[in-house]
Amino acid sequence: MKIKGVFYGLLSGITWALDTVLIGIVLSSTLLMSTEQVIFLAPLISTFLHDTMSSIWMMVYMGFKGQLKTAFSKIKTRSGRFVMLGALMGGPVGMTFYVLAVKYIGASYAASFSAVYPAVGAFFAFLILKDKLTIKNWIGLFISMLFIFLLGYSSGEFASQNYILGFLFILICIFGWGMECVICAYGMKDDEVSPEQALQLRQLVSALTFAILIIPAFGGYSIVGQVLVSQEMLLIGFVALFGTASYVFYYKAIYTIGPTRAMALNITYSSWSIIFGFLILGSPITIKMLFFSMMIIVGSILAVANKDEFNLNFLIRKKAA
Repeated sequence: MKIKGVFYGLLSGITWALDTVLIGIVLSSTLLMSTEQVIFLAPLISTFLHDTMSSIWMMVYMGFKGQLKTAFSKIKTRSGRFVMLGALMGGPVGMTFYVLAVKYIGASYAASFSAVYPAVGAFFAFLILKDKLTIKNWIGLFISMLFIFLLGYSSGEFASQNYILGFLFILICIFGWGMECVICAYGMKDDEVSPEQALQLRQLVSALTFAILIIPAFGGYSIVGQVLVSQEMLLIGFVALFGTASYVFYYKAIYTIGPTRAMALNITYSSWSIIFGFLILGSPITIKMLFFSMMIIVGSILAVANKDEFNLNFLIRKKAA
């Protein structure tokens, strides 16, 4: 493995963990907890503003690279349309329900639960793209699902209506992110759209979908106006910078060391979020939480890794070559 690629992969996990913990802070602010209506709409509004700011950060990034116009031209292509479909699953569906889950079960649990999305993505790739899963892959999928349940059950909060709702939200998020991976992989298979161009389209489509459909449907623009002129908007812009950086690092890791290793490094965000939750918010950490979180990661890695990556002789020969 290339050292630079490993570095990118780790940074993608670290920055996404920060994004997760900081979103939790935004949602717990006084402004976004002022009334019952605001509390209900806060996750959707924060997601809309998060993805809008992320799209702007991405435009700045692509502008510096001189690829902004090229990225927008990909909207007309077949590959670009599939990427936009994947964007709908990952942004309006996946990200919305991820933020809702953070709201109801907290950043640590939301990150730990959602870490199973690579395993779910592998399962849908098997169904849709006919990618074959080995016995180790199926075992990994089972391990991830088992420890997601155990992590939630061990908290003793399943009796809480809010916790059950949060758990349902994270399952929808996992489905959305897993399908995003499969659909975008199909869209980029012909190399007509580069990963960075795909990311630009993803963030833009997500932001526009929220702006045109989701926010008006819930009558949330009056609250959006309040957030735009508040201190919380500065924090959202700051959080979106971490989210954008995480995606950029993730796509760079995919390019450098391949999707399997990049995904395995990226999902370490579930562990990093527990650490950042402790450092920033003072959230408690237990040995059981750490163990279950690590088993979710182990299961996800098993579910997406190729059989050769468990073959020591193959790795030795590859390194020698």
